[in-house]
Amino acid sequence: MALHVYDHISRTRRKFEPIQPGKVGMYVCGMTVQDKPHVGHMFAYVACDMVRRYLEHLGYAVTHVQNFTDIDDKIIAKAKEEGIEAAAVAGRNIALFHEYARELNILPATSYPLVTEHIPQIVGFVEGLIAKGHAYASEGDVYFKVRSYDAYGEISGRNVDDMRSGVRIEVGDKKTDPLDFALWKASPADEPGWDSPWGRGRPGWHIECSVMATEALGNHFDFHGGGRDLVFPHHENESAQSCCRTGEKFVNFWIHNGLLYLGDRKMSKSDGNFFAMGDVLAKFPPEVIRFFLLNAHFRSQLDYSDERLAEAQAALERLRRGLRRLRELRERDVAPVPDGLVSEAGETLAKALRDQKGRFYAAMDDDFNSGGAMGALFAVVKEINQYDAAVGPEVLDRGVLDEAWGFLGQAVGILGLHREGLEGLAADPAAAVPAEVQDLVDRRQAARAARDWAAADALRDEIQARGWVLEDGPDGARVRPV
Repeated sequence: MALHVYDHISRTRRKFEPIQPGKVGMYVCGMTVQDKPHVGHMFAYVACDMVRRYLEHLGYAVTHVQNFTDIDDKIIAKAKEEGIEAAAVAGRNIALFHEYARELNILPATSYPLVTEHIPQIVGFVEGLIAKGHAYASEGDVYFKVRSYDAYGEISGRNVDDMRSGVRIEVGDKKTDPLDFALWKASPADEPGWDSPWGRGRPGWHIECSVMATEALGNHFDFHGGGRDLVFPHHENESAQSCCRTGEKFVNFWIHNGLLYLGDRKMSKSDGNFFAMGDVLAKFPPEVIRFFLLNAHFRSQLDYSDERLAEAQAALERLRRGLRRLRELRERDVAPVPDGLVSEAGETLAKALRDQKGRFYAAMDDDFNSGGAMGALFAVVKEINQYDAAVGPEVLDRGVLDEAWGFLGQAVGILGLHREGLEGLAADPAAAVPAEVQDLVDRRQAARAARDWAAADALRDEIQARGWVLEDGPDGARVRPV
């Protein structure tokens, strides 16, 4: 089966064919960096990283571009609140993103363009839209004419006339149509701005991605990623202005990941309904968080809670135990079954392995269904456990076991389940803990049992000072290296 990807225009899955043979261009909408990343932000980047990894497995050379919006109203407001420059607010949160991306095993993008580094290109892009009759200046602002683009609404499935219903132009509004959106906004004297043909100002939100994407990938490229909440208006507007400016199709496939929900509301920084990534990493290992985010189709809505993450942690540990058992079987100190022969149990495992490999790649070819692919890994581990129970201690089907190890290593790499690959995922985190650190963990557990919270907190601090992160879970406390 060839790779098929969901197409937002036709509302069907269709076969993926790259624009340039052997190459893939992928743009991912990055954060607006007014604050620390939260786990909802990172879902998009984990999902797109998984997509990229599979495309590279298929042999494509992927150019992966992810921007940062480093200037906007929220960043400016945060800078004023703290009495610092907007660039300082953006810089510290960009650094945090990179830290968390490393933790979550997200491959570095090919490039990370910034809005503030593309002002001349943005101005030129807007000038081109005005020259083509798709935009107009009004008192220092510039607006895109939504009705000048007949295909507006094709990505989100909306009708322009339905969108207008109930909307009116307010007194003093600079737009000629309430549906039009800003390409360039006049800046007050006390806020950051740049000179332009329309006066001092800064870019509107949507225009930046059109410019940075086409600068890096050309007018027409393969994939564009981002959360489902960006479908409208951001991606709809981005596509409209890009098609109007270049006269070409903008994107072949949109990768819209589902949203994380806390209760009945989506995770959102503006609503105060979110968990900061640093706080989540203090409770759960990064591989557990990544496993949780990918253990369903990436377009699915996920219900987030500590309970759900604890369930993911337990499931991942079952997988890890199976991998450790496979490693132990391969290292068993007995003579292997002669070449060309296989035991009855080994034959059963070999057949199951072929079936589950087919299941894994069929799921990935079906719109990058990581959840379905993950199911194949658990099925292989179950078969390994059954093989171990059936063969006895004197039998070793090394060829079959090596094939299983090779497939699982490939699958773990495609899903990015651990920074150290299969060996890292199969490792027992407790096995490498120094005795003195484990002693501190044990003493802290005793202090907690005695309800001596001050001593427990002091011991936690000492553990962290030695370079270890303490994680309290349903099965007790564990530590891992920072």
